Amino acid sequence: MDSNPSSAETAQKSIYVSSAVTNAAKILVVGHFAVGKTTFIGSLSEITPLRTEEKMTQASVHVDDLRGVTDKTTTTVALDFGRLTLSDDLVLYLFGTPGQQRFMQLWEDMARGALGALLLVDPGRLEETFPVIDLIERYGLEYAIAVNCFDPSATYSVAEVREALDLLPDTPVVYCDAREQQSSAQALIALVRHLLERAA
Repeated sequence: MDSNPSSAETAQKSIYVSSAVTNAAKILVVGHFAVGKTTFIGSLSEITPLRTEEKMTQASVHVDDLRGVTDKTTTTVALDFGRLTLSDDLVLYLFGTPGQQRFMQLWEDMARGALGALLLVDPGRLEETFPVIDLIERYGLEYAIAVNCFDPSATYSVAEVREALDLLPDTPVVYCDAREQQSSAQALIALVRHLLERAA
């Protein structure tokens, strides 16, 4: 009899957090509409992410700005959720917030207990980031900026991003591609390092 676990058994075990894990941290993945939050969480989550995406309809045509994202057909209406075990004793729970203003009432509940936020930014739509920064600051969250590189030609230096968003000198700014696991992981690590430095 084969004593090796089947792929189905391995997948089933991965649903549950290891009994060795003693610490958990809640991290928000935030940003304006269509910036890549769902994609970011999907690229990192070790479990099948929970998504509350719905098809966009004609009712949202005059509400949601699709400039630069005309191929977008779905949108998050509540939250995204994923999990990432960072070490033998630490697991991160990733909560993605909806980007549209009409869903911002969900922020109060989602921000409760969060250790910090990773703010995804589209360099082609920096002006849409300010309402999200206002919410982050309203709820007293530490945060880092991850510039999601949709279009390699639309690049700005770290200094330009800092100036455009009027960031504090110690706010981390990194570049990432939300579609790529390693790139997304590096952005998340930058936030975790920032949180550890602030807590020291």
